[in-house]
Amino acid sequence: MKHILLIAFILGSSIQVPAQNKKPAMLQNTINEEGAVLATVRQLGQLMVARDTASMNNILDEHYTLTHMTGYVQPKLEWFGEVQKETMKYYSAKEVDHQITLNGNNADVTVKNMVDARIWGSRNTWRLQQQMKLEKRNGKWIILQSIASTF
Repeated sequence: MKHILLIAFILGSSIQVPAQNKKPAMLQNTINEEGAVLATVRQLGQLMVARDTASMNNILDEHYTLTHMTGYVQPKLEWFGEVQKETMKYYSAKEVDHQITLNGNNADVTVKNMVDARIWGSRNTWRLQQQMKLEKRNGKWIILQSIASTF
């Protein structure tokens, strides 16, 4: 009987039960990537308020376009000019909601913000929804385009 208990103890101590709060590696990677995507999108908002077009350029694709609520598709450099001369002046952005869909090195993001801005002379707090496409390049998420609408 002593030997049976000893064998049961030895066998029982060699069995490893995974910690219940550990997430599978694939799920953890998805969570990490979603966080990196969201950080990039949020960084763009902060840089817009700061009028830091040099840093904006580092997270926007060379061919980035911003489609305004009016339907106007504005190239990146033209938009940067508007930000610099403050015909598009961003004061703040408060995130209300976001959704992220990952597909390998591509991400689709819909982010809803309350944006205090003066656009072409009209200042308002806009209920701005942006649908953004991003691509991961050399370990870094780059924003390819943004389509703005209201929500």
